Amino acid sequence: MIVEITDPKEKQAIARRVLEALTDWFEIEASREEYISCCVDWTFLAAMEEGKAVGFLCLKETGKATVELAVMGVLKDFHRSGIGRQLVENAKKAARSEGYEFMQVKTVKMGVYEDYDRTNLFYISCGFKELEVFPLYWDEANPCQVYVMSLKS
Repeated sequence: MIVEITDPKEKQAIARRVLEALTDWFEIEASREEYISCCVDWTFLAAMEEGKAVGFLCLKETGKATVELAVMGVLKDFHRSGIGRQLVENAKKAARSEGYEFMQVKTVKMGVYEDYDRTNLFYISCGFKELEVFPLYWDEANPCQVYVMSLKS
């Protein structure tokens, strides 16, 4: 079940538990801490299984018409179970209801790391389209791929 979390402390506790379990993707402690700190101000959706959060997704406004899927994580034991797709589908509904027309997401460009190739394929399968690559957005070793999708029905 996907639920919106509004309590700031609960947002941070869920984000910390999930991100610290996913260091293959979130290995830089400072980046994890920034997500954990910032998530209190973002729309926060959590995937619940047996009363525990097993994944989450955060949306943040990046423009009047655009929201960014700022961070998303699903515990490894729940990968490939449909939870990530449910989070994205619920995020699309939430963004539409708030009046946004577009959703974007940033990840490492396809072909750089195998784990991120799976991430790229996941976003593409959810309906995101390649928009642009920024080779130095993060650093030379991690070129930033930006994906976008229209939220118009």
